[in-house]
Amino acid sequence: MPVPQKRIRFRDRNNVLARPEFITLNQPMGAQPEARNSGKKPSGQAGGNTSENARERRQSQQPPEEDCMQLNPSFKGIAWNSLMAIDICLSKRLGVCANSTSSWGGARSMVRLIGVTSHGFPWIGGTLLCLWKSSTLARREVLMNLLLALMLDILTVAGVQKLFKRRGPYEMTPGILDYLLLDVYAFPAGHASRATMVSKFFLNHLVLAIPLRILLVLWAFIVGLSRIMIGRHHISDVLFGFIIGYMQFNLVEVLWLSSNTCQMLASLW
Repeated sequence: MPVPQKRIRFRDRNNVLARPEFITLNQPMGAQPEARNSGKKPSGQAGGNTSENARERRQSQQPPEEDCMQLNPSFKGIAWNSLMAIDICLSKRLGVCANSTSSWGGARSMVRLIGVTSHGFPWIGGTLLCLWKSSTLARREVLMNLLLALMLDILTVAGVQKLFKRRGPYEMTPGILDYLLLDVYAFPAGHASRATMVSKFFLNHLVLAIPLRILLVLWAFIVGLSRIMIGRHHISDVLFGFIIGYMQFNLVEVLWLSSNTCQMLASLW
């Protein structure tokens, strides 16, 4: 007697081996290797395609470099970033004369005038004038070496600024004189380096009373502070300016032009 069709369907539905995940168990043993071998490609092509697909998959899963975040930064990196953040924060706080709306905006002109006392043009022009008016050989020697120091300061500061191209804490457009002296960027502070070098030069080669010597040191410090107050430089820019100015003075002492050399240069001039 034939089995009803509904009963056969019910039996197949309840059979566990009829499920898709157990289909391979119902196939004969000899059919499995054939099925596997039939899906295989030549070993060379399969290996090449597999490696290429794996490489493409790996490259597609990698995020772009700008989106990567360093999860385990070094101690030096953390310390450096922390110092830079403190430097920027303190420099912005001290920039009380950065613009007319700042807390000390009314004193901006006076603070900028302090910076002019260390500008390159007045010092170079004054040195050339004194050199032209000088009559003794000793004065010419000192003035010629001072002129050498000022030119060295301008070239050194311009080269370092061009190398780092660091902007100040506030967006400011340099003036015409700054462009002429190549003092466009913030690091290092050219006014601070020049004030340090000139004050050290005068302290070492001029006979001055103690109050004047103290005033020279205070002048160099106030010039550096004024550059921070008007928002032109960071604190680190001024500190490195002080260091560079001191190093320039030591270099000029090593390259000191003798009186005979100065006399020969004066005769050419």
